[in-house]
Amino acid sequence: MTDLSRDQVRLSRRMSLVLRHRPESAGLTLDANGWVPVGELLTALGITRAELDLVVAHNDKSRFAVQTGPDGVDRIRASQGHSRRVAVDLGLPPANPPAELFHGTPRANAEAILREGLRPRSRHHVHLSVDLPTAVTVGRRRSPDVVVFSVAAGVMVEEGHVFHRSDNGVWLTASVPSQHLSIKRTNP
Repeated sequence: MTDLSRDQVRLSRRMSLVLRHRPESAGLTLDANGWVPVGELLTALGITRAELDLVVAHNDKSRFAVQTGPDGVDRIRASQGHSRRVAVDLGLPPANPPAELFHGTPRANAEAILREGLRPRSRHHVHLSVDLPTAVTVGRRRSPDVVVFSVAAGVMVEEGHVFHRSDNGVWLTASVPSQHLSIKRTNP
């Protein structure tokens, strides 16, 4: 995470946990679209608005979105990546992706993905990157030995698959059948 201290990285991870996976762990309830009033999050996490704003502004993946709601209250949510156990509709409209998207993963997952395709597993959607370097970075979160898949997103759209683009540019879709995947790059 760019330009964040260790404490700020820990705070970013705690915010991700609360806003993406376990809001109840901080005594919070997300609305139907994943939003929670900023003041409630500040109180729940025992932080200041300045600390929150710093993490939001400097998060390397723009994981969080802040906006003023119709009631004039500032709200925050995770841009994507919510667990299935958190009932959230991000309200993202369908969007036409580029013809090719990418998905980075540890090499250990490659054989199963080639056989079964990409599935969201515990998340609402499969997450796809618009470029190869980002997919490599994502794959390396869990292993230095990475395989990057090319996803024939344009063909998928022609076949009726729906894509959404999150606020931070991550492409989302329900699943990617194996016939729309090919290995783009592997690490030696």
